[in-house]
Amino acid sequence: MTDTPPDHMSTNPRSPHFDMEVLQRGIGIRFKGKERTDVEEYSISEGWIRVAAGKSKDRFGQPMTIKLSGEVEAWFEDTAAAGEGDAAKDAGEGDQGDAA
Repeated sequence: MTDTPPDHMSTNPRSPHFDMEVLQRGIGIRFKGKERTDVEEYSISEGWIRVAAGKSKDRFGQPMTIKLSGEVEAWFEDTAAAGEGDAAKDAGEGDQGDAA
């Protein structure tokens, strides 16, 4: 799998832009320079995100969303954690080898 997140992604399983494997990796979103954790859908090329509009629901029980326009950046959250884990694992193995 690549280290570049998709251009358009949604957390709604009904959406054609939904991908469970990508979501399980964890995607970080920065919108207008601030990290956001409440993003329902985003498009990097079109420059927008969708976020829930309070607690209101539509007639199907899905959260009502609003579309905000601005600069969108996305990244995978697990790449840094995997790199740190491998480095710590390698360091741990080296320490054990020296002790034996």
